[in-house]
Amino acid sequence: MTLPLFTYLTADVGYGTPPLSSWQPVAERPLLVLVGVTGVGKSTTLQALRHAGLLYHLLPDRRTLTDRIIIPQMQEAAGDAVEPVGDRARRFAYTREYRARHPGGMGEALASLFVDTEATPGLLLFDGLRGANEVSFAAMALPHAHFVVLEASDVVRVIRLMNRGDPFDVIVARTASQSVLQSGRFADLATPDAAALFSAQEQHALLELVDAGAVTQADLLAALAIVVEERRNYDPGATRRTLEACAAARTLVVDTVADAPRDVALRIITLLRQAV
Repeated sequence: MTLPLFTYLTADVGYGTPPLSSWQPVAERPLLVLVGVTGVGKSTTLQALRHAGLLYHLLPDRRTLTDRIIIPQMQEAAGDAVEPVGDRARRFAYTREYRARHPGGMGEALASLFVDTEATPGLLLFDGLRGANEVSFAAMALPHAHFVVLEASDVVRVIRLMNRGDPFDVIVARTASQSVLQSGRFADLATPDAAALFSAQEQHALLELVDAGAVTQADLLAALAIVVEERRNYDPGATRRTLEACAAARTLVVDTVADAPRDVALRIITLLRQAV
């Protein structure tokens, strides 16, 4: 297959036909891949790794590859205008279509990258993969990659999303009536599938955060929508089991609730040192 003309994502990372012989596919490089859905602690882990002294070159992240590779390809295929997409629901629709055409999903997009070896010596790091299909493809296509599966319960993810104030975490669509919180009926919230993800105690705790004024109802609805929508697309348990089956020696599973960020970073560094 003929590669397309080279497209720069950054000055030292791109995809297509590499411009010079010094550019190398990521498959030939040592690579650390963070695996996990929104709110499991990837950003905190990256910060902890830096503080622990791990030297790495951060590749364009999942959002960038989605914006620059996946969404434009799907817009062109659908005959849509090629333009930025901020609404998370529309983004999921495009990424679902990409997976239908490219079973490896984001794993295929990651494996298509080339890096300038002169500008990116040493360890590369990618944040991050999510689905079982993605990690399965990446484990096969990236033989020098190590994978760190970051886990957190859905209720913790919702709380983290409400507190972090990331403007990207916005989903356009459903609204709830003003009487929802007063009635205490969690199932009447804007995300119909949310009740199935949380225990009665977790539902009560989330509603109490709103009643106490710690977060707004809009914050809760937005966070729930993100977690529910991701659950429709990704099964964290299946992703972990896939890596444990096909790349056990190259995989570390971490509970970011039970383990402090520094401890997580030290465990990752130990995994990398054992591989040398």
